[in-house]
Amino acid sequence: MYELQVENMSCGHCVASVTKAVKAVDGAAQVDVDLAGKQVKVASAAPLEAVKAAIADAGYPVTAAR
Repeated sequence: MYELQVENMSCGHCVASVTKAVKAVDGAAQVDVDLAGKQVKVASAAPLEAVKAAIADAGYPVTAAR
């Protein structure tokens, strides 16, 4: 499980975009987005760097990850 701090998310479209980006890397990933907290929790077998890059490429900078 990765916990990411993700900026620029403000609406349902953002949630869908981030979820789609992660699922492009790992179709079986589970994604939980908290807009208010700007947090994304991802359960995935994909490497953390690949998940972070996919989210950033979708236009949402990842500012912290653990």
